[in-house]
Amino acid sequence: MAKQAYTFGLDTFGDIAFRDDGTQMGAGESLRQVVKEAQLADALGIDLIALGEHHRSEFAISSPEIVLGAMAQATSNIRLGTAVTVLSSDDPVRVFERFSTLHALSNGREEIMLGRGSFTESFPLYGFDMENYDGLFEEKIAMWAELLKGKPMNWEGKFTQKLTETTVYPQLPAGETIATTVGVGGSPESIIRAVYYGFPVVIAIIGGEPTRFRPYVDLYHQAAKQFDKPDLPLGMHAHGIILDDAAEATEVGWQYIKAEMDRIGIDRGWAPMSRDRFEFEIDKGSYYVGTPEQVAQKIAKNMKALDMSRFDLVYGTGGQLEHQRLATIRNYGERVIPRVKELLGGGAHD
Repeated sequence: MAKQAYTFGLDTFGDIAFRDDGTQMGAGESLRQVVKEAQLADALGIDLIALGEHHRSEFAISSPEIVLGAMAQATSNIRLGTAVTVLSSDDPVRVFERFSTLHALSNGREEIMLGRGSFTESFPLYGFDMENYDGLFEEKIAMWAELLKGKPMNWEGKFTQKLTETTVYPQLPAGETIATTVGVGGSPESIIRAVYYGFPVVIAIIGGEPTRFRPYVDLYHQAAKQFDKPDLPLGMHAHGIILDDAAEATEVGWQYIKAEMDRIGIDRGWAPMSRDRFEFEIDKGSYYVGTPEQVAQKIAKNMKALDMSRFDLVYGTGGQLEHQRLATIRNYGERVIPRVKELLGGGAHD
């Protein structure tokens, strides 16, 4: 592969945060807090901040593009993305309009990550049948790829509207596009689909040993060669907490990450997380919890093992106290990212 610059981002689902006195913020204050955190990340030179889309009580962000628009006015350099936009339960035309608007507001710093949705509350909320889970995404990502061409649309599908020589506004400037990636949870079909449309992939590695995802990385490269498609750089995202004291980071993670995973597990039939399992995830699994040096060593090790060009740290899981969230961001930008680059041998790789 040609040399590719490494990218380091932050992801948040907009978890309702806690003030330092332990009282919980409301949704509005949590949203304003995320904008402040984007400003800090921008000042630290972090490459990207990406927001999840959720429609449930523990998360404040149901309309990430609006929050990204606020961030666009409060920041200068950081790229502004989603992780993910649940395209299956949305209208690709409206999504394009929102992101072309964000393109203008941010001077081209926007990035969309498309996904099928591991959280599915948006489907009944917007009137979509879960029986069409796969078909909805397949058709809508195809429509999205057509919209990116910037030409008048001729389109007719099973789950989408018919368009005849339709121009979608605001149009992007000539030669510009909306940076698009696909978020993947571990489905070979999702990898193949992303390759087919020429989109890079970010793999959500939120549990277990990261190296078990190596076959998906290899599949992407093999499919790109087979389909004569661009062999694009791949990325990963995972949960983390970075504090100066390892024991404190572990206890914060046990309090907040465990609580969030147990809430999710109620819907998905998971058993509550044991302490042994939690500590396994820190030691050998997919949680990046500890001191800056510990986290940097683990990120570099897994990026090398998986041939990844991008790493996104999911911060603030479960809410967390304001100073804990800010400490993770500051340590990530000031100490972890430079150290990972050093461990990887610079800012680019072959």
